[in-house]
Parts: sequence; structure tokens; C-alpha cells
Amino acid sequence: MKVELVRIDDAFHFEAKGTSGVGVHLDANVDIGGHNLGARPMELLLMGLGGCTAIDVILVLKKQRQVIEDLKISVEGERVQIEGTEMKPFRKINVHFAFKGTIDSEKIERAIKLSMEKYCSATAQLSASAEITHSYSLNE
Repeated sequence: MKVELVRIDDAFHFEAKGTSGVGVHLDANVDIGGHNLGARPMELLLMGLGGCTAIDVILVLKKQRQVIEDLKISVEGERVQIEGTEMKPFRKINVHFAFKGTIDSEKIERAIKLSMEKYCSATAQLSASAEITHSYSLNE
């Protein structure tokens, strides 16, 4: 896997592309000279985790013939600064799945568990340094 970032302006705005060729914009906070024209890199990590597990969960539920009318995922991360550095990695992450549809709760729990424990590579990557939990709601 390979991605490339191309600088768009004289500050911190970049466009990143992977093998799909789809562009994703990154930028820094206005406070440090960015223009707020893209997602922050740490936001992209959470987005990647959410997207990875969403794909897994949808695939599993579709194989079980569940009817998913809608799915929204909220990923919230808690960061802690490493003493003596400016680094603030995630230490706790919660992924919340909000489902709408005709879906069996036990099948939702199984799909999420399979994603988190067997399929999602982003979970495997981030779980080495962060506690990852999950929750879900159905038709709320």
C-alpha cells in the first residue's frame, strides 16, 4: 500500500491519494497557520477506523440477510500527551454504531465482534496503543 501527499498551498494544506486515486484533503488548525481546508491527520485515523469496521459490519450483516436502512458511526478518541514530548496518541477510542432497519440485535453484536476481533486491520493497528470499545443503538 502506498499513499502520496501533494502540497496545495504554502502552509499545511495537502491532497493525499492512494491507489484508488481518490483525493483526501488534509490541513492544520488555523491557530498554527492552517486554513481549515481539510481533515486533521488524527481525525483521519479515527475516520479510517470507523470506515474499516463499518465495511466489515455491513458485509457480515448483508450475508445474514439483515435489512440495514441506515448506519451512522461516531468514533470518539481520548488523547493523552506523552511526557517530555508534544505527541498525543489516542489512549481510549469508542466506536458507536447507530443502526436503522430490520436487524436482529444478536446479529449486530456478532458482526461488531467479528469486525473488532477478526477482520478490521485498523482496529488491530490502533489497539496496540489504545483501548478500543464499542457500542450500538438500533432504531433510536
